[in-house]
Amino acid sequence: MTPSASRTTAALAAIALLASQNAAFAAMTKVGAGEGEVSIVAWPGYIERGETDKAYDWVTGFEKETGCKVNVKTAATSDEMVTLMNQGGFDLVTASGDASLRLVAGKKVQPIDTDLVPSWKTVDDRLKDAPWHTVGGKHYGVPFQWGPNVLLYNTDVFKEAPKSWAVVFEPQDFPDGKPNKGRVQAYDGPIYIADAANYLMAKKPELGIKDPYALTDKQYEAALDLLKGQRALVAKYWHDAAVQVDDFKTEGVVASSSWPFQVNTLVADKRKVASTIPEEGATGWADTTMLATDAKHPNCAYKWLEHSISPKTQGDLAAWFGSVPSAPAACKGNELLGAEGCATNGFDNFEKIKFWRTPTAKCGDKTCVPYSRWVSDYIAVMGK
Repeated sequence: MTPSASRTTAALAAIALLASQNAAFAAMTKVGAGEGEVSIVAWPGYIERGETDKAYDWVTGFEKETGCKVNVKTAATSDEMVTLMNQGGFDLVTASGDASLRLVAGKKVQPIDTDLVPSWKTVDDRLKDAPWHTVGGKHYGVPFQWGPNVLLYNTDVFKEAPKSWAVVFEPQDFPDGKPNKGRVQAYDGPIYIADAANYLMAKKPELGIKDPYALTDKQYEAALDLLKGQRALVAKYWHDAAVQVDDFKTEGVVASSSWPFQVNTLVADKRKVASTIPEEGATGWADTTMLATDAKHPNCAYKWLEHSISPKTQGDLAAWFGSVPSAPAACKGNELLGAEGCATNGFDNFEKIKFWRTPTAKCGDKTCVPYSRWVSDYIAVMGK
């Protein structure tokens, strides 16, 4: 056999094996013995095994109980998650709404059988049929955690919580008498254009923005203009949560969009910071654990899906990240989260949050600016 013929034969064998695996999985009617491991793409802080703080570990027990070793690849942005899933080799991904529908459209994730996830019935009814993971009546994943993108600020500079996102978007002096230029940050991700649009919904109602993810050309250009002006104020764009924590400690940053995770980390380190949701409201994220179309470890993956929405896992993660559980049962009796943890983290703010969603060209009865333009234009705004 020639080398080329050998390679062809090997390729056909690999395709046949993959086809048989997919066919076997499609016919899967119950969760069987684990394959020994499961590989997950996740946001920082989402998969903890006690290495940072021994009290926060929802991996070790799972591994002992199931025999499925958990391998984690962290991703700092939704675009990075999509890229990793496109490359393949992962079983699960904790995707936000600005990535989930792209993964569905790209056929990188598959519908799940909720009958194989016994705790599905405990998921918050507000999330069960959410449009960022439900397509054609099929669920492409299990809701994981959700929360707002908050305004993180230094309490030495701001004795009272800032009332508006203007502190990071508009040139002004802060309460300490010094200008905000060089002391604020913005998120390094195209979806941040929605934050600008959300601010303009209140700042310039004449633009008629109703949805920060469904922008006409005129509305979109107004958001871009705001971000171009903000560029002169921004000391550095952030996407790595750990780096932003360091920036608030050492780089003189005093106000920025952020996640509750960074807030909790800084507060635990006794730094003088706090967070708020300003009067314009906030964008936010509702993350879904999604199953790869070509998952090599489907049994371990389904075992993790079930484990991921157990009250213990949900409550511990919410306490660690500052997020809201997708399973309300986690709000009661969790030692780490506490009796008021869900309320503190915003359980009742669901309707106030404009959850991340991938912008599309067709939005209702009008034409909107698609995400592809958001990507190229925001790179230009940041000057990369």
